Formats: sequence, structure tokens, C-alpha cells
Amino acid sequence: MIQSNSIFSHLPIEYYFILSSALFCIGLFGLMYRQNAIIMFMCVEMMLNSINLLLVALSVWHNDAQGQVFVFFIMGVAAAEVTVGLAILVSFFRNKHTVDTDEFNLLKG
Repeated sequence: MIQSNSIFSHLPIEYYFILSSALFCIGLFGLMYRQNAIIMFMCVEMMLNSINLLLVALSVWHNDAQGQVFVFFIMGVAAAEVTVGLAILVSFFRNKHTVDTDEFNLLKG
């Protein structure tokens, strides 16, 4: 657990809200406007990490470790998502020789 005398306690909580919101919006816009699947995965990871940053900051602000514990679960889910997603992308790249999402109509049933 992060101690209350760390750098997290010297900055106002609003700074963490602003930074987390900015990172989340950058990830959201990247997810909506990019068509490369690898970049889309990176944008999802950026969105998850912005939530993790906010959870840690709020955890320190409330002086409670539950937010920090929850961050570890989010990181585990993100790692599993990346593993499965990259396996699907490698399989798709072997068949189509591209990771452009416009070519994903192969997955339609």
C-alpha cells in the first residue's frame, strides 16, 4: 500500500482526475478512429491504465487499500485480454496478411 507521505498525497486529487480523464479520452478516440487492431489493443490498454491510475489515487485519498487491490485484478484481466486478442490477431494475420479491421469480415458467420 502507498503510504500517505508519498508524492500522491502532495498533489490535489483533481490533478489525477484530469490526467486520468485525458488518458481515457485519448484511448477512446484512438479506439474509435484507428483501424489497425494492434493500435486498438494499445488504446484499450491505455483506457484500463487510466482507470488504474484513478483507482490508486482515490485509494490513497481515502486511505484504503481496496482500490489498489482491485488494480491487480484489472491488470490480470488486461493481460488475459491481450493474450487472447494477440492470438486471434496472429491467426488472422496468417490468413489475410493484414491486421486492418476492415478485413475482419472473415469472422462473419
